[in-house]
Amino acid sequence: MPSNTPPSQPKRILTTASSPHTTTTTTPTQTPKWYSALTLDLILSVLRRTILHPWPAWILVLSLRAQVTPTTDLAFILATGYAVLLTVVAMAGVVNARVAYGLPRTVELSEEVVVITGGASGLGLLIAEFYAMRGVGVAVLDLKDEREVEICEGVQYYTCDVGRREVLEGVLKRIEEELGTPTVLINCAAARINGQPLLSLSAEAFQKTIKTNLFAVFHTCQTFLPRMLAAPNGGTIVNVSSVLGQLCPAGLADYSTSKAGLSALHRTLEAELRVSGDDEKVKMILVEPGQVATPLFSSVKTPNKFIAPVLEPVQVAREIVSAIDEGRGGVIRLPAYATMVNWYAVLPAGLQRIARFLSGVDHAVVQTSSQKSHDEPKAAKTE
Repeated sequence: MPSNTPPSQPKRILTTASSPHTTTTTTPTQTPKWYSALTLDLILSVLRRTILHPWPAWILVLSLRAQVTPTTDLAFILATGYAVLLTVVAMAGVVNARVAYGLPRTVELSEEVVVITGGASGLGLLIAEFYAMRGVGVAVLDLKDEREVEICEGVQYYTCDVGRREVLEGVLKRIEEELGTPTVLINCAAARINGQPLLSLSAEAFQKTIKTNLFAVFHTCQTFLPRMLAAPNGGTIVNVSSVLGQLCPAGLADYSTSKAGLSALHRTLEAELRVSGDDEKVKMILVEPGQVATPLFSSVKTPNKFIAPVLEPVQVAREIVSAIDEGRGGVIRLPAYATMVNWYAVLPAGLQRIARFLSGVDHAVVQTSSQKSHDEPKAAKTE
């Protein structure tokens, strides 16, 4: 029989298991619009694999020659010029990466030991599972008690506050005894986002964010880097920062400050390795993503899903693992708008204000109550 309930109202289901008078209201799942998956990143990805890729361009040139098109024909000249341009741009990118980050280091997965801070959940946990399934020794460092953590087989978990040097050094000794010399360090640990204006932000909350997001990386780099320099194949340090360290939205004073400092720390260490001649042995990878679908960003609402789509952790994890496996250094920025932040920085101040207004970046943070910020425990989460 057709239902008398209007389509716009939720259906009421009568349950008789416990009481005949109990009713449960369920809201139908809203079907996503067909264009919800259409983003700037998807468009650019298609273009890079088609009309902006050198191979299709040269195929067009070969097709014209197969039709015995004269080399003096305008169509042939334009097609050849376009193919040459794309080839030169692609080669320039390769040369630029080689000059900036040098030759890749040799990576032997059977000899690598990966250490991941904040790896009990989110992005860190995903990377740990990637490597564990491939038989790589993985050590996860996090604040949670071992009994509260569900870690896949092959991963060693260590309860550790990476912001405390003496605790970190003790854990390092255990890792060396149980897994071997650490060769890959991935700093994923991050403090929860408070989402408070500067005048409402407590000094304790600010210090907690700086300690977890910045000082912890200082401690891990100083602790693990000497081991990597002594290892035969060197090592890789991955620091997960954020594009918000450059955009600095309203309501994220502590988070943006810590991430800006982390990016500066990363670049300084990278320069020191280059000056000392150790940049070929230890590779540095800076990750500056946009919003990632992890619990850390639960209070942040993306203002524009077309330009700034929310990233799935697997997207970021795949890029990080690929860079480590290839032994290269560099900067990873996702999604597409994150790669343009350097261009944003050189815009006139007036244009920057207009861009911020149109993007809605300063209204992305869902303001939480000041009382909640003070009452809730400031537990660290993973990126």
